[in-house]
Amino acid sequence: MKIEVLQSIKKTEDEYKAAISQAEAERRKSVQNAELEADNLIAKATMNAEEYRKRKLAEAHAEAERRHAQIIKDGEARAAELRERGRQNLDGAVALLVSRLRGALDAGA
Repeated sequence: MKIEVLQSIKKTEDEYKAAISQAEAERRKSVQNAELEADNLIAKATMNAEEYRKRKLAEAHAEAERRHAQIIKDGEARAAELRERGRQNLDGAVALLVSRLRGALDAGA
């Protein structure tokens, strides 16, 4: 009877050891799966961040180009306006210069 009890205890211990080994194997597998999933999430987040950075950079470049074109357009319009005002004042400026030169010549004579 003692042998049967000892054999039963030994069998139970072996069953527990097998169950513990199986649980340990499942735990390792779960940890590996979790690490793989974490790595995949990190890779996906990194890729999404890079795509977001590229998209925002492209938007910033487009906005800078748009502003640059607007500044050039505004500058050209202002320059054309100043040229036109200068042309309009040219006759008056020439007349004023001639009259002052005449006055200077008359004063010197």
